[in-house]
Amino acid sequence: MTASLFDAARACLDAASPEEKVVLTFAAAEAFARGELSMPDDAPEPEPIRMPGRPERPLLVHPRDLPRRGFGTNDGRAAFIHAIAHIEFNAIDLAWDAVYRFRGLPRGFYADWVGVAHDEARHFVMLRDRLREFGHDYGNFDAHNGLWEMAEKTAHDGLARMALVPRVLEARGLDVTPGMIVKLRALGDDATADILEVILREEVGHVAAGSRWYRWYCERAGVDPVPRFRELLAEYARAVLYGPFNHEARGAAGFGPEELAALEALTGNDAPPR
Repeated sequence: MTASLFDAARACLDAASPEEKVVLTFAAAEAFARGELSMPDDAPEPEPIRMPGRPERPLLVHPRDLPRRGFGTNDGRAAFIHAIAHIEFNAIDLAWDAVYRFRGLPRGFYADWVGVAHDEARHFVMLRDRLREFGHDYGNFDAHNGLWEMAEKTAHDGLARMALVPRVLEARGLDVTPGMIVKLRALGDDATADILEVILREEVGHVAAGSRWYRWYCERAGVDPVPRFRELLAEYARAVLYGPFNHEARGAAGFGPEELAALEALTGNDAPPR
């Protein structure tokens, strides 16, 4: 009997330790690429997932309770690397949840998000290895749960999920990572900057997958994607939208001029970043 992609995705979601989640993710992605995981039409409905598997640490706190640390000290840079590693760890689950939750879609949808899960796991490993070079490990600093909270809010609607998780929350990395790379190189930390260069390049493709499937959902529903995106931003994303926006990277990731204008309007930015 052929194993199910949905069961494999659920196992990755349930894995609590970082090591297990990464190992299962790599194995499931490779099995899918070999054609060993089926997508049965009669698969049972996905179960609600209040929270995916998580290690005991990091402790999850409200974003306002996270201390602000500069890059100037080793501990400050370690805390920064930890924050990015936490985002990538969450992104593994976000990709698998898209695979697990939304059924009956074209194979290309699953291929895209399985590939994203594999990339995010690889990013997490690179960042964790770098964090260990600073004498720390994943879990040594507090973190927040904002990415998964948006996944819960959009669990009922694939169109909203594609609009808001890849194209709002994850796309934030396209805006801020170039500046982080410049700061790190100025400090002589080329090793961390090189990792962020890889992540930035690949995240453009991940956000582009969100754009592609958002438009696919809109076309299937007979919905104009631009005004609908504006409505979803206003409904769900006001509290998590921050400018300025990297128009070049977002354009490469599938944002049109009207969508960029909608982002600017909601954050009070009326000019592209330099």
